[in-house]
Amino acid sequence: MRGQFTGWPEQAMDVLWQLQGEPTHATRERYRADRERLVRQPMIALLNEVADTDPRYEDFSVWHYRTDSWWWQHQGAVIRLGRKIEIGLRFALDGLRIQGAWWYPDPGQVDMFRKAVASEGSGRELSAIVKDVRKKGYDISGDVMKRPPRGYPTDHSRANLLRHRSLIAARPLGCEEWLHTPEAVDRVLSAAADLDALLMWLVRHVKRTA
Repeated sequence: MRGQFTGWPEQAMDVLWQLQGEPTHATRERYRADRERLVRQPMIALLNEVADTDPRYEDFSVWHYRTDSWWWQHQGAVIRLGRKIEIGLRFALDGLRIQGAWWYPDPGQVDMFRKAVASEGSGRELSAIVKDVRKKGYDISGDVMKRPPRGYPTDHSRANLLRHRSLIAARPLGCEEWLHTPEAVDRVLSAAADLDALLMWLVRHVKRTA
């Protein structure tokens, strides 16, 4: 049901501003309650609404602050779609960022990925998906080898994809007025739709290993 997320309050940016640099323990404690209320809780509300819209997005986590200053300055969250396959969100002073990622793979997953990339049908499909995602403004990255792995020709038509040991598509969504309104839910759902073909390809072909 829509209505629980109303946007990040303007004061959320003020709190993150106070936590820049290397804030002292005393500074962190001074802003802990405000950060929880104004920064972290809106992320939880946003992801609840995203999950209400599409049940595939129900398995999510919204991170706490940990000890590193970076985690106090960046509110992270993930939506899990498969083993090591997820949508990541990050809210900070520069706005909201989204990524679709298959990373930190289990043993055997990289081999599955390579076989699917090398196969004509699934490999051509992924190549077209990555091209489309890139056209939509996403940066494609990951853990990439300097050359194709052993057992695959160096002149393979999808050599660039074969070099990947993880695959990430990411882009900033911006820091405009919509962040402080319910429109942020639709922005996230639209970006998730951009990433859907890529992430579902990964769910199909990079299965959980025993």
